[in-house]
Formats: sequence, structure tokens, C-alpha cells
Amino acid sequence: MAVYNKESLKAEEFINHEEILETLRYADAHKNDRALIEQILESARPRKTERGVECPGLSHRDASILLACEDPELTEKMFALAREIKEAFYGDRIVMFAPLYLSNYCVNKCVYCPYHMQNKSIPRKKLTQEEVRDEVIALQDMGHKRLAIEAGEDPVNNPIEYILDCIRTIYSIKHKNGAIRRVNVNIAATTVENYQKLHDAGIGTYILFQETYHKESYEKLHPAGPKHNYDYHTEAMDRAMEGGIDDVGLGVLFGLELYRYEFAGLLMHAEHLEAVHGVGPHTISVPRIRRADDIDPSVFDNGIDDETFARIVACIRIAVPYTGMIISTRESEACRGKVLGLGVSQISGGSRTSVGGYAGYSADERPHDTEQFDVSDQRSLDEVVRWLMELGYIPSFCTACYREGRTGDRFMSLCKTGQIQNCCHPNALMTLKEFLEDYASPETREIGEKLIIEQLKRIPNEKARAKATEYIENIHLGKRDFRF
Repeated sequence: MAVYNKESLKAEEFINHEEILETLRYADAHKNDRALIEQILESARPRKTERGVECPGLSHRDASILLACEDPELTEKMFALAREIKEAFYGDRIVMFAPLYLSNYCVNKCVYCPYHMQNKSIPRKKLTQEEVRDEVIALQDMGHKRLAIEAGEDPVNNPIEYILDCIRTIYSIKHKNGAIRRVNVNIAATTVENYQKLHDAGIGTYILFQETYHKESYEKLHPAGPKHNYDYHTEAMDRAMEGGIDDVGLGVLFGLELYRYEFAGLLMHAEHLEAVHGVGPHTISVPRIRRADDIDPSVFDNGIDDETFARIVACIRIAVPYTGMIISTRESEACRGKVLGLGVSQISGGSRTSVGGYAGYSADERPHDTEQFDVSDQRSLDEVVRWLMELGYIPSFCTACYREGRTGDRFMSLCKTGQIQNCCHPNALMTLKEFLEDYASPETREIGEKLIIEQLKRIPNEKARAKATEYIENIHLGKRDFRF
């Protein structure tokens, strides 16, 4: 029997089944221990130090106690602490991105995804480089600066060379004032050599969802294809970091397995990356299973309601305070609005989950024939940006840290002391100004200009405030791409 060891490179040791079961038993035994829960919450509170603001986070065991607790009063205290931590490290900024689906050819038989190879009803499509160009221009014309590229696993139709060609094409396109400044990559687990190629191509974050950390369930949900190999998939982030990629993004697909099991496994994976590589995940995504072409989510009996979902988000934020959290258009406007304050720091806007879903379609049109999942929030990017500002958030299109080399442990060292805000706040305002000048509707622009004026006053450093004001004036005069 495998023994739990977070420093091991073997999947069944750093994501250890018996350790998770023992964690769940421990959480059940203490979920009504009010004094212990109060102590855990107090231990996780941000503290001001000479270096800035520090936050210790929580172990997977302590965090699992919080998630198991259903006391309404203690839940509100969890939510309040999550908001405090979110504000300490991410302020009011919400980073914007969009997915770009390159190909839905896939050789796997994942039972929850319509791209599985046995699905004969979905048309198969792979973008040419000219079509990639058209999609990128359409995304640039919406105002996007950051993409997450997606492709099924198919070594013949989607080899690493194809992915690299697409990345080069995306970065090469400068249309009007548009430019994609960061390409994150969400493709299947691969080799160290291929991760080195992705690193050399200048990607941002490598994202790979575990789907489920429960090995027996994982193998049933992936009955055939390369993805069936649980160990190879689960150990992918270690290979990515060995290949030079120091920003990696974790995630599970909530609804496939019991959510408390997944939560513990997710945090154990984060602890493993921190222990072995000195830096935890750059992001954690929290998708829930959704209806798709031949996928009925009701056949999976582990779905979670919105209240449970909110508690998961809050507990992740408390446990891993420095990690970015992503929520996509899988979720409704109401659900996204609720969890923004509890920990989410990145959201998509105007998203299409079809291959070739942007070019040639108006904001009100969306093709459904190759969608990977139903989109719940179908608003345009302009509408999402305006909504965020009306809620008091700063929509950010910033990619400065990546482009300035502030990645991996360099980013985390700044984030862990709160110093990252000296860069992020003015950068968010400058990139928002670019969006307002180039892409926003008059109503959105009016709201945004007022927000920028007020937010400039909140930059504490006088020199930084003056420089940011100067840059924003230059953006109005037609110049672009300033950054701290």
C-alpha cells in the first residue's frame, strides 16, 4: 500500500487515497467543534509584517474541517475571512480572459466530454492557421489580451507542432490596437520535452484539470485513450515544471466525484508542488459539469448546489491565499457574482466553447454544433466589464508580470508580501483604459472613466500614482502598452 508523502514524485503517494479518507474522517469528527474551527480561522488570518502582508494558509486537513462545517454562523465567518484574504492580495481586480478552441479531434473516451472519440453526432473540426488568425482578430476586436487555448488529445490531428504553430500565429497578429499578450495552454498531459517546447514558445500558464483525484473513478471515467493513465496525468505538473514552465494551473471537474474528496486532493496537489518545486499552483479552476452535445450531467450523481460551491471557493481561498482562482462562463451571472468576493480573481467574458466560434459571428450569435459545454453566462465582454465595474471591481487585462518575468517563485514572493499590488493596481487601470478607448460602448466607457479617476487616488505611492496618471493620459492620446 502506498504511503502518503507530499514530497514524492509518485501520484499515489502525493495524492494518497488513504490519506484523503483519513482526512474526511478527521473532518467529520471535528466539523462541529466550534472552538477548533474558530482557532483554524484565526490562524489563517492575514497579518501585517515589516515585509507587507503575510498569510499562512491551511493544510488540507484543517481546510477540510472548514468545508465539512455547515453551521451558518461559522460559514459566514469563513466567507468574511475569504473576502479579507482576497482583498489583501488581489484587491478589487478581476483579470479577464477568453478560451480559444483550436480542435475537437480527440482519441480519448472521457464519458463526461462530448469530444470523446465515440461521439458521431458532433462535427470534427480543426482550425487552419488562417482560421486561427481570424479567431484572434475577432477576439482582439472584442478587447481581449489574454487567451487560454484548448484542444482535444489527438497525436495525429493535434500534435505538439500544431499547437506551437498556433501559438506563434496568435502572438504574431497585431490588428488595429489589438494584441494577445499572454497565451495560456490547456492541452493534454505530455512529455518533458514537449513542455520545454511550450516554454520556449513563450506560453503563460500551463493548465491541466485533474477531473477527479479518485483513482478508481478516474479510470472508469476515462475507459480508453492516453488519458486513462491516472499516474501519467496526475504527475504532469511535475514534468511541466521540469520542462521550465513555472506557472501551472490545477482544477477538478466538480460533480464527477464527491466534492469533499476532490477538495482534499486538490489541496494535497498544491502542497506537493510547493514542497517539491518551491511554488504552488499559479491558478486553481473550479468548473462544474455542464450539459453538452451527448452529455447529460444528471447521470453523475455528485452535483453540488450554489451554496456548497460558494463554500468550496471560500475554503480554497483561505487554504491557498496567494493562488489565482478562475471561474468560467459555465456558471451563471448570479453565481459568478456571488463568488467574486469569496476568492475568484479571473473570469472569462464573451466566451465561445466551439471550434471557430468567434470569427463571423455577432455578439448575439453563437454556434452550438461543436461546443464543449453549454455556456451559462452568454453576455458580451463589454457587458461583463460593465457589470464588474458596477459591482465595484476593476476589470484588468494586465499581462505585465508574465512579460516582466515575474512568474513562478518570483511572482509568489511578491504576492506573499502583498508587494504585487504596487504593480497590479496601476497596471489594471492602464489596461482598462486601453479597453475603454478602443472597444467599450459609450455606457461602459462613461462608468470606466469615473472608476479610473477614483482608483488612481488609491495608489499609495506618490511617484507611482503620478506615473500611472501620465501613462493613462498617453493612452488617451493613442499610445499603448505601458506597464509597471
